[in-house]
Amino acid sequence: MTHRTAPASAATAPATAAPHRLISEEDLRDLLGAPLHAEVLAHFEEKTGAPREYVARQITECLRYLYLVSRHRDRLGGLFLPVEQDIDEIWHYLILQTREYRALCEERLPGGFFIEHRSIGYEAYQQEPGRAQALEEALRWIPLYCREFGPFDEDALPHWTIVRFLHRTMGMPLAEIAALEPLAA
Repeated sequence: MTHRTAPASAATAPATAAPHRLISEEDLRDLLGAPLHAEVLAHFEEKTGAPREYVARQITECLRYLYLVSRHRDRLGGLFLPVEQDIDEIWHYLILQTREYRALCEERLPGGFFIEHRSIGYEAYQQEPGRAQALEEALRWIPLYCREFGPFDEDALPHWTIVRFLHRTMGMPLAEIAALEPLAA
């Protein structure tokens, strides 16, 4: 919900801006709703055999993806944010819960619009934009992720292809990744 405040009068000293509040895992679970979160968790625990904590993190990263796309539609619309296939499978599952997914997108996520899905394989993606475009796109969304949720941690790496690549292959420390500045529009 957005609130407007009255402009400061000349007699009032300007207030300093409140620090940006990070979106927590609990905030994201609340957006999805406890019943659907429990359903998705149980489904993917059974389907994959992965530990409960790992599946819960997958759900969190899927919700972070959706939150970013919703909140930053103007900057991220049409971009391919390279999450792992398991995150995409969770998104597919949510889409199949049509009523709940529509409510999540249109009523609870900050952008208030239905987030459409288009599948593109990693191989096709790598052929389409080229490395320079992939890097440019990463420099659009990585700073937004860190602003909304805080810096990436080791537990996020299995779920975000480009961040894992920057950290493990290119040797960038997570703190350096978190300090990346967005490209000028």
